[in-house]
Amino acid sequence: MLTSGVALGVHVPGLLLASRLEERGAEAVVEVIERLLPDDRLRMIEASRSVFHRDFRVARVGQRLASDPAQAVDDSALVALHRRWTGLGVRRVVVFSGFWLGALRRLSAMSLRLPEVTVCHVDSVDSPSFRRAGPAAADTEVIRLASSVTGDLPYTIPVTHRPPVPWAERGRRLLVHGGGWGMGTYRERAADLAAAGHVLNLVVHEPEEAASAPVGTRAYLMDPSWHPWHDDGYPPLGLLAPGRDPDTVEYRRGTSHHSSFDLAREATAMISKPGGGTLLDSLWSATPLVLLEPSGQHEEHNARLWCNLGFGVRYEQWRNAGFDPEYLRPRHEALLAAAAGPGRPRDVTEVLCTREGSSCMR
Repeated sequence: MLTSGVALGVHVPGLLLASRLEERGAEAVVEVIERLLPDDRLRMIEASRSVFHRDFRVARVGQRLASDPAQAVDDSALVALHRRWTGLGVRRVVVFSGFWLGALRRLSAMSLRLPEVTVCHVDSVDSPSFRRAGPAAADTEVIRLASSVTGDLPYTIPVTHRPPVPWAERGRRLLVHGGGWGMGTYRERAADLAAAGHVLNLVVHEPEEAASAPVGTRAYLMDPSWHPWHDDGYPPLGLLAPGRDPDTVEYRRGTSHHSSFDLAREATAMISKPGGGTLLDSLWSATPLVLLEPSGQHEEHNARLWCNLGFGVRYEQWRNAGFDPEYLRPRHEALLAAAAGPGRPRDVTEVLCTREGSSCMR
């Protein structure tokens, strides 16, 4: 699974696919492109993450102007990576970030034999990393978890084997977050929703954000010291109680999926910008999305698709309906039908295991 740490919305689906494949007996390895970068470039990325989190306008501009991190990877690092793949007997790579396409081209130019390549698009149109990378090789298999062209969900990656929580059993809390890097207007919307009488679970990325959270809000802190290039685990998340020393937070993370998904399963709605990973959470939890401002054109396409399929509403639309939870019930029911009906998306795990034959065992 070839991912990038600059977007948890593509990294976490890569982790999920690895988990689902391992459950079937396949060997799966997650590679994060940033692990191949020199330390100074990594520090720049970490600094950018902090800036983007604090200022959404800067994040939008930075997304358009960001350079391809793979260009900073030395040839020697790529050769060493290829040597390791050969030793592991890697037969296929699944590309979740377009940043990897340039690295694969460089390996091919060195006359090094590549594994079979599958490109997996998490967003409904090409994300910035894929647009920047240009077209994949002609013989590359391309699959999409969502498609604005066909207006449907061709493929999916199971987040969990547990069924969605029935609508009547949900605790009426809303899950509010800003994606993996905590970007967007979610904090302002959290204050508005709390003022309207809703109780919230809020994912924060800095301890001081918990202190300013609305009264009655449960603030879950994503470990500020963790980055996807540190390990292959899911993002650590911990409940930060009011007045508690952030240094004493006990971070937990799931072993088969990300902890924030458990919050999504119990929620009446997720309030977030429409990243590809958030769409996947919405589908598998059958939790409607209340869509905030997108961070780019690919997320705007995601928002339109989710609204057209009846899975989500724009924030302004729900506000005009008085923030009524029952207004969202038909979206929950539509998600249930989409995941279980005859036209449900094909499981990427099944597709890969069928193709690889005996390397995947039940």
